[in-house]
Amino acid sequence: MPESNDYIRWFDDLNNEDVPQVGGKNASLGEMVSTLKDKGVRVPDGFATTAHAYRRFLDANDLTDRLRDELARLDEGAKLADVGEKVRTMIVEGEWPAEIADAIRDAYGELSRRYGTDNVDIAARSSATAEDLPSASFAGQQETYLNVTGPDAVLDACRCCYASLFTDRAISYRQENDFEHMKVALSVGVQKMVRSDRASAGVMFTIDTETGFPDTVVIDGAWGLGESVVAGTVNPDEFRVFTPLLDKDDYRPIIGKDLGAKKHKVIYASEGEETTREVETSEEERNRFVLDDDEILTLARWAAAIEDHYERPMDIEWAKDGDTDEVYIVQARPETVQSQKSAATLKTYSLKEKGDVVVEGFAVGTAIAAGKAFVLLDLQDADRFEDGGVLVTDMTDPDWVPVMRRASAIVTDHGGRTSHAAIVSRELGVPAVIGTGTATADIHDGQEITVSCAEGETGKVYNGTLAFEATEIHPEDVPETETQVVMNLASPDAAFRWWNLPVDGIGLARMEFIINNIIKIHPLALTRFDELEDDDAREKIEKLTVGYPSREEYFVDRLGRGIAKIAASQYPKKTIVRLSDFKTNEYADLIGGRQWEPKEANPMLGFRGAARYYSDRYRDGFALECRALRFAREALGLKNIVVMVPFCRTLAEADRVLEVMADNGLERGKDGFEVYVMAEIPANVILASQFAERFDGFSIGTNDLTQLVLGVGRDASELADLFDERNEAVTSMIRDLITRAHDAGKPVSLCGQAPSDHPDFATFLVEAGIDSISVNPDSVLAVRERVAEAEKARKRKGQGKEAA
Repeated sequence: MPESNDYIRWFDDLNNEDVPQVGGKNASLGEMVSTLKDKGVRVPDGFATTAHAYRRFLDANDLTDRLRDELARLDEGAKLADVGEKVRTMIVEGEWPAEIADAIRDAYGELSRRYGTDNVDIAARSSATAEDLPSASFAGQQETYLNVTGPDAVLDACRCCYASLFTDRAISYRQENDFEHMKVALSVGVQKMVRSDRASAGVMFTIDTETGFPDTVVIDGAWGLGESVVAGTVNPDEFRVFTPLLDKDDYRPIIGKDLGAKKHKVIYASEGEETTREVETSEEERNRFVLDDDEILTLARWAAAIEDHYERPMDIEWAKDGDTDEVYIVQARPETVQSQKSAATLKTYSLKEKGDVVVEGFAVGTAIAAGKAFVLLDLQDADRFEDGGVLVTDMTDPDWVPVMRRASAIVTDHGGRTSHAAIVSRELGVPAVIGTGTATADIHDGQEITVSCAEGETGKVYNGTLAFEATEIHPEDVPETETQVVMNLASPDAAFRWWNLPVDGIGLARMEFIINNIIKIHPLALTRFDELEDDDAREKIEKLTVGYPSREEYFVDRLGRGIAKIAASQYPKKTIVRLSDFKTNEYADLIGGRQWEPKEANPMLGFRGAARYYSDRYRDGFALECRALRFAREALGLKNIVVMVPFCRTLAEADRVLEVMADNGLERGKDGFEVYVMAEIPANVILASQFAERFDGFSIGTNDLTQLVLGVGRDASELADLFDERNEAVTSMIRDLITRAHDAGKPVSLCGQAPSDHPDFATFLVEAGIDSISVNPDSVLAVRERVAEAEKARKRKGQGKEAA
């Protein structure tokens, strides 16, 4: 059996110390094969040609000096395209020294025998000797050749890989970064080809690529070969796994599953054509996820094992073999963007005015930029791009990088979060909206636009130049407080954005936001679909729920994973999730909603909150909410989720709601399950002691409490000057509630805008003994500072009394 030698190194004989010999990519493959096989990580077998083989090839063809002389012409003003083409031709026309050709042929023959065939199909992957190092990334500059079969074809592919060390973009990169061309060598990884053309492939990261949230694996995938995902020519499926719960009990912590369009795929070409070709996917493929849950979790566990081994976040390529139904890891390299950033400083962006949305897509980064749009359909038009403009194009590849560097923002028709455009945008630190589908058609050349990636995972391109604000935050400067400061969050997409904010948990997660913005369908239009009379609504529902086992499962899955993602962002701190608190007019606006909702003169004081949950009118809709909460807590494992009941008017109503929740598997006290109540009705304060017997805590809703104490409508513009949470009647209610709740041993929180807007109100809450204050993320730091000052003042006052 052939062994490793000066020209050939088998993967299982390599480790990370062999980068000078086989480059970062191949050394990493060898490291995984030799060290992670015991942990179940499956990597296709193969071998690598060495840097010594590359240099021997150059010497045998008298190329070293010829290449150096030709490249030196660049300093004399020669055109890059002319020099690059000539250099590549020299290499491709070179002859293999017999000893190297024999070594490659023998190794290929052994690899074929290992897979039980005469001529195994392989991928030939270029691996430069400085590639994939955190300090010097040459990734994506050299070529990969797929579906290569037979010893002669392997030799040709290896020679073409050598030539790709001198692509125009690789030459340009080395020139710009002062790398000497002839000091970089090239190794070729010859690896068994995974038949993902008959299944799926993609990439995954062990860190959230937009926010740096460390406790997740993000997996992108599409049908066919993984090149479509890497290149960004397809909008892939996306999966998110919460890694702290991966190996605990029987949890399956997939906190995100988003179906991509996947309109085409890359497969092997027929004999006599290019090695690969692009074909359209079927409707069935577009409507189905490329991985099942077991495969998602397997890949996530492997990713976690790879990250643990390398002790750094990783960028990993995976593929599924359609013949064996097995998944494989085919590449791994260090992640070089978010992992290099400091978590000590947060820069937040926010729009200061509204505008008309032109297109939407995946948000890359969290910044906002505005400028003149340059719609470029071909790289030949790059000369008319102006510095600071917004690049709008179909998709990008490495040849677009010089233009991308000059852009203030980037917008593409195609691609996902791991496409070339997304990766380069992150490296450059510019916001990008990827995979819009129609940007090049809907945005006009020269149009002034604003690109916003500051509103969650969905990036938006607005017409015109909108005002925005950038704020730098230094969490290390924030004082510690005895009173907890927690966050209000509604959007799962935005949850990871605030993961490193110094908070004590989530004080209010609004379920209705997820229902309205992500699910979009009235629950009863799902549970009573056969009774739905609106044909347009029926058509929309069938389109939205495609790919799910049932329409009800669509609701449970989307809501459950949305809640879980919010809870994961602050795990294991508490996340208090408020049950749906739509008013009837808001419920009616959901798809299929008008048929199920009564028309009320005053929805604010009508059929809302607790009254809905036990009513026959909505009982089966509430059952879906309970199923989603159970799914998030029990299947996904986010036991830090606490449920809160809004607008609970009477003690009898509290008992009925708790009974219905228990009937749906959510039994207070079982497996640590807690239930809070919103204190937003005077009855909640007056009967606080009795409510405390039924609930585990209170959260004061200042808007409704002020409305009902003062008799002033929240939306009554003519009475706006009377609506004041600081009114003595309201603060008296709050103080009474805190006293009675504490007497019963129950905590009290407050969620509302008042502590952010009024420093004196935050001071009042501290003096009244509030346990926690829940505010919007952008107010956290200011409120914590106010709370710290109030606590100091309270201590000084107490010390003064003792002294007296």
